[in-house]
Parts: sequence; C-alpha cells; structure tokens
Amino acid sequence: MRNLELEYYQVLQQQNFDKSKLDYSIFEKYTPFLNKMAQVKNSAITVFDLHKKEHIFNSYNLKNLFGYNLDNIDTDYYNSKIHPEDFVSLLKIGISVLKNSYKLPIAERKNYKLQNEYRILNSENKYIRVIEQFQTLELDEKGNFWLALSTMDISPNQEEYNGIRSQWVNTKTGEINVDHFINNIGSKLSNRENQILFFVNKGLLSKEISEKLSISVHTVNTHRQNILKKLGANSSIEAIKFAKELNLV
Repeated sequence: MRNLELEYYQVLQQQNFDKSKLDYSIFEKYTPFLNKMAQVKNSAITVFDLHKKEHIFNSYNLKNLFGYNLDNIDTDYYNSKIHPEDFVSLLKIGISVLKNSYKLPIAERKNYKLQNEYRILNSENKYIRVIEQFQTLELDEKGNFWLALSTMDISPNQEEYNGIRSQWVNTKTGEINVDHFINNIGSKLSNRENQILFFVNKGLLSKEISEKLSISVHTVNTHRQNILKKLGANSSIEAIKFAKELNLV
C-alpha cells in the first residue's frame, strides 16, 4: 500500500507548475455554479487542486449524503473512509490514468472523464457503493492538469460486490478505454467463465452452452452474470467487446 501511495504521488509530481501563473480568481467564479449544480443534481461536488495536492472545494450536501463533518474533510480524511481493498485499486487507476493523460495532446485533455464505482464508509459505519466521476475543470497556461472536478452519487446498485468498476471515457466520442476497467486487474475470469465466454462469443445460447459443458442452464447464467460483473459490462454484447479489447477471447 505504502509503495503504491508513493508511486501515485510521484506521478502527481511529474507536472511542473508555475505558482505565479495560477490565477485562483478563475476558480472563485466557478463556486456559485458548483453549489447550484450540487443543489440541482443532489450530487456531492468536490474540486481537487493538483498543484496543492488537496481538495479546495466541498459542496454543502456532502454531509447530507454521507454524514461527514465538513470541517474535518481533507484528502486523508476522505481516503480513510474508502474500503481498503478498493483504495488499492483506486491508486492503481490513478497511476494508470494519470500516466496516460500526460500523453494526451493539450487540446484533448478536457475531453476525458474517469468514472469509478467503489465502496465507502458512511456515518453509520456501513459500506455503501458510490459512483464518482472525475473530469478536468481547468488546465494551467502550460496545459498541466490543474483543477479536477469530482461529482459523486450513491450508486443505485448496492449489491454485495467486492471490488470496483472503472472506466475512462472520451466525452466527445463516447469511446470507452477498456484498458482502464481496473476492476478486472487481479480478478481474472475462472477457467469455466473463460469457456462460457468463448461460447457466448460464438453466438451460443445458455441452453446450448449447458449441453456443451454438461452443466445446468442456471449454472451457465450464474457464470454469465459473474462475467458481466468482472468486466464491468451491462450486457453480453458489451462483455464480448471488452473481452476482445482485453485479449480474453
């Protein structure tokens, strides 16, 4: 864990900011809009400053959604509420996405959104699933990622699921970069799931797969649901698409 945190902050440090050129009056103009957005969407809004390496804005309703004390919220406080296993995965995502983001042309750096679904501890000491979306709010004059906007909602999916779901989306084209479905890292498909995915890719129905493998249709469908979860997919078609990009089929 410690090594991952060090690597994450080392990657953050790769950007070279000129403090004298950072005009924080720009951010002040965003504040009324951010508060209004939190009110209309009932989403928790935060802004992370990649120069200061800290949150510089928390919407008023963060307390209502999670029961947090707004006076105590800082990066360490917030991170302490994330499920330890999910926090490790989120660090891996942060490292991977930052490295790839630095490679983007400056003109495209505002075109991407990172969406993570993970577990966080609420004021009742219970883990709930949340969906958090990150996108660039401001670049500095040199094109560095400066201010990052986070929009967080309680996930409608509160099923018992160990792990996270993550995707990196081009907001202009709608393209999803499957390399950043980090929920699949360290959570490879089992041999049986790989067999079923192979047959799904061939167009076989659950009944046909059950006959091929001499297992019940119910077992096939259970495996298919597990495949969707591990790949972060919403349908078999989407699962096959992701699996092909991950060289699983």
